[in-house]
Amino acid sequence: MRTMERIYRYRMTTTSGGNLSIHEQGGDIWITPARVDKGSLTRNDIVRVAPDGTVEGPHRPSSEFPFHQAVYAARPDIRAVVHAHPVALVAFSICRQTPDTRLFHQAHSVCGRTGFAPYGLPGSEQLGRNIAEAFKAGCDSVILENHGVVVGGACLSHAFQRFEAFEFAAKTVIKGRQIGEVRYLTDGQLEQAHTRSVALESFLLPPPAAKEQELRRQLHLFLRRGCRQRLFISTEGSFSARLGEDSFLITPTQQDRESLEISDFVLVQGDRREKGKKASRAVFAHQAIYRKHPHVQAIVFAHPVNATAFSVTDSVFDTRTIPESYVFLRDVQRVPYGVQFRRDASIADYVTAASPAAILENDGVLVTGNSVLDAFDRLEVLESTAEAVINAHAIGKVSAMPDTVIRELRDAFKIG
Repeated sequence: MRTMERIYRYRMTTTSGGNLSIHEQGGDIWITPARVDKGSLTRNDIVRVAPDGTVEGPHRPSSEFPFHQAVYAARPDIRAVVHAHPVALVAFSICRQTPDTRLFHQAHSVCGRTGFAPYGLPGSEQLGRNIAEAFKAGCDSVILENHGVVVGGACLSHAFQRFEAFEFAAKTVIKGRQIGEVRYLTDGQLEQAHTRSVALESFLLPPPAAKEQELRRQLHLFLRRGCRQRLFISTEGSFSARLGEDSFLITPTQQDRESLEISDFVLVQGDRREKGKKASRAVFAHQAIYRKHPHVQAIVFAHPVNATAFSVTDSVFDTRTIPESYVFLRDVQRVPYGVQFRRDASIADYVTAASPAAILENDGVLVTGNSVLDAFDRLEVLESTAEAVINAHAIGKVSAMPDTVIRELRDAFKIG
């Protein structure tokens, strides 16, 4: 119920479209019902289908139940299935293509092996066979010809994360192709991200003081808002806030960003982290920026789709579009791929007071601020600016504000 609510809220399916299921060890399959509003499902609406075909619940199971059953038969390791019609993946399905997840190290890792299943009548045994064959061949995320997508996972949260990452990759490819040639990662670049180490010694914490509690609350509030605005995806992105001279709070690793609680954020002091928690794998990048730039009080690494489209192409991101964009973002730097994974602190060279944001090649964006609110605000402005520029490409030539206007803005807003 909660997963479908989230998919619907993200506009990744329609009122009548899509279905989810869970396969229990005993053989029961729990599945969303047929012809029930996906935006208002309750616990009682979910249907249980026993191995002998007995149905328990107030509704009929989804008409797509046969292919869920076929996937579970083909892949005993899969315990949950997500099927929906998110626009970007449907675009690929009607072009008979599969998005290349090598855009990002995280998408490539999360989505697993991708594949394509030939068309079959919805709800038919043939469609079930077509999908099952793709999964039996080792695929985890499968585009359905002229239909949508099916994704399997070890549990429902795992399947959802694959589904979300697959859709994110598809949207980024589509956006990126509107502004330039899309760049993909090599095996070596993927390995560079995969093998980075973030080991920190742990320490016991005293009860949090008022300042720490407030920063935890702010991070929780704005991270959740960012997820719901699709500025973050559940498996990627980090948000931190400075607590002291060499201490900060940061998101944990390998946890769904939207479901984080206030207590989940990890306190890092020097080269130690709060006991019982694992800090984001971007922790050393955050640390390097805080150490080099005392004015920075909050840092965001995120993947808003329009700004990220600039990260996977060589298209120049120009903030001289409207006054707000330039005043908030100034001159946005471009960071070569992999700099943020190094332990040499060089990532800190790409942001300054005059350049508070940067585009990370094939890895989203980096934004700094003088507070949690300021960093989040800049992230929103960055994404809005990127979306406006991409949309402008469909209308005509983008006209940047001239130097005389930029000088006027710098004088008026005291930009050094």
